[in-house]
Amino acid sequence: MIDLHCHILPGLDDGPSTLAISLQMASAFVENGVSVIACTSHILPGLYNNSGPQIRRATADLQQRINEKGISLQLVTGADNHITPDFVDQLRRGHLLSLADSRYVLVEPPHHVAPPRLKELFFDLIVAGYVPVLTHPERLTWINSHYESIKQLVQAGVWLQLTAGSLAGAFGKNARYWSERMLEDGVVHILATDAHDFERRPPNLRKGRDLAAKRIGDREAENLVVTRPEGVLRNAMPSTLPLPAQAIVRKDAAESETDEFETAQSSRSDDRADHGGIGHWLRRFIE
Repeated sequence: MIDLHCHILPGLDDGPSTLAISLQMASAFVENGVSVIACTSHILPGLYNNSGPQIRRATADLQQRINEKGISLQLVTGADNHITPDFVDQLRRGHLLSLADSRYVLVEPPHHVAPPRLKELFFDLIVAGYVPVLTHPERLTWINSHYESIKQLVQAGVWLQLTAGSLAGAFGKNARYWSERMLEDGVVHILATDAHDFERRPPNLRKGRDLAAKRIGDREAENLVVTRPEGVLRNAMPSTLPLPAQAIVRKDAAESETDEFETAQSSRSDDRADHGGIGHWLRRFIE
């Protein structure tokens, strides 16, 4: 499996405070079945004043120590990029980082207040050739009143990244409800751990993958943790990757209280996150 959202670099944010904890996390990832992780430290001016070059150096240093310990884990660069007014410009300058230097970029909005210009930010990113990945929307306190807007963003080409722990109830009942609902609605592209340490927020991608499979089946669960993350690492166009599976409860299944899942791709093929025509669609949306 591949984890594209993880805070494993020591001393950069609210993740591990020491190298020893980072190495402990690395071993736990391997035991959990993960072979590649993106080192996505926070870049949040005023609180975590990290930068792209700083994260690159820290990733290279940790990879060297991991190799010395004989741990079979590959690190790639990335960042948990918090919203800033000049987001696209900072990406181009290398202050903010995309995932493994691909077109895919993690975007973290404020947790407690819906940002007023979120749609405009995603429009700017898509027009600039990026694929925005909205991080852990199920944990946003304002999702209850903005879910329809989030689904519209997905139709416009924005990807959603769910947290594995949310499916297990680690972030409360509301986050669990929305994580399950978004899976069943077929709007989730990536499952990641957002791990910060070894105990409180540990590497738990396999557990999240198994819980997701109960909702949407093994094939789509594999897409969440292998197929699409591999595509991100290859910098593949979104249109070449499978759309999220949508849960469909058929009448006969409902009568027997059994949910069946199938991939709802054909009816939504025009909504793929390809850049052709997306700018026009999203421009109409934000207007």
